[in-house]
Amino acid sequence: MTLTAPDQTSTGYDLGPAAALSCRACGHRTPLAPEFACPQCFGPLEIAYDFPSITREEIERGPKSIWRYQKLLPVPTTVQDHPNMDPGFTRLIRADRLGAELGIRNLWVKDDTGNPTHSFKDRVVAVALAAARELGFTVLACPSTGNLANATAAAAARAGWESVVLIPSSLERAKVLMTAVYDTNLLAVEGNYDDVNRLATELAFEQEDWAFVNVNVRPYYAEGSKSLGYEISEQLGWRIPAQTVIPVASGSQLTKIDKAYGELVSLGLVDGADWKIFGAQAAGCSPVSTAFREGTDVVRPQRPDTIARSLAIGNPADGPYVLDTVRRTGGAVTDVTDDEVRDGIRLLARTEGVFAETAGGVTVANAKKLVETGQLDPDADTVLLITGDGLKTLDAIEHQVGPKATVPATSKAVREALGI
Repeated sequence: MTLTAPDQTSTGYDLGPAAALSCRACGHRTPLAPEFACPQCFGPLEIAYDFPSITREEIERGPKSIWRYQKLLPVPTTVQDHPNMDPGFTRLIRADRLGAELGIRNLWVKDDTGNPTHSFKDRVVAVALAAARELGFTVLACPSTGNLANATAAAAARAGWESVVLIPSSLERAKVLMTAVYDTNLLAVEGNYDDVNRLATELAFEQEDWAFVNVNVRPYYAEGSKSLGYEISEQLGWRIPAQTVIPVASGSQLTKIDKAYGELVSLGLVDGADWKIFGAQAAGCSPVSTAFREGTDVVRPQRPDTIARSLAIGNPADGPYVLDTVRRTGGAVTDVTDDEVRDGIRLLARTEGVFAETAGGVTVANAKKLVETGQLDPDADTVLLITGDGLKTLDAIEHQVGPKATVPATSKAVREALGI
């Protein structure tokens, strides 16, 4: 690859309403730049905003993508002038049949399988790419458990950028193929996701023109998840659901959906309301739910061992902030076994016709558990986040489903097989 260094001296970045980078730990503010660690305390940085006035009507006139919320995201005003995947504005499904099975009377499913590469990662990558372009980068890169690899490779191809994607060598075959098809520089790394992420962090310092979406441009990338919170509220008629159940990998998505709800209230786009945020993990990688259950603020790393590989981050960067969010809102973080994950996938497919990857099974199964343990109010409006397509994780259920029988080509044989 031919690589060129970006101009890191510019301070006149056009990143919309983004005003500065603010440390989540100590509050120190720094100018907008491709930085992710506070220079004072090394805490994580996030975007601080100076939002313009905006109305519901203005948003509703916007494109049916995340760019209808452009004025609330850290992207250039010219973001739609460049080729991109235009993710977002996916279905919010009223899930009465699933609700009846779970015992939840007012249930919705936010089905993000309808994004261009069939996961919510298209949202965060679109924001990261727009910011990276403005910040002067020329190569899009990421460490990934699969969905982010798909989204990064596809977004780079659409934009005409080169990309570098690092994945664990044990990744599901479908996700490997769905990344490689975009002709990215795909490298399988020996080790788990945490090993891959450490390698990416090292490379981010060495290759100054590589925008690692979830490392050196992470503050911008993470804000893409806010669009889920905006959409859910808009699709519910500009109101925030009382309860939202969200799968937890790094934990960023959960914290940003909560942030979006708060912004909608502060901007006067929804009426003030209380809401509860719930996190969902798999038992084979449950560092956050373990900390929640033990009542501690310390998220101790774990070595992942679960079929839910997209959630298999043993040392989640936003783990402590997930704990803060669920405790502040009165929610919880729970976990379920791999068998319960499989059951959750099949239950969602059978009742609502939505085929989710393992992370979706985690969400559904944890919602069931939360109702059974009395932590989720069965009468309150509830939204479940389904963040990826089941075609990516066919191996999880391939030994559980299939033809009921193999029969001769006769109507009698069909009737006999079906017990008619």
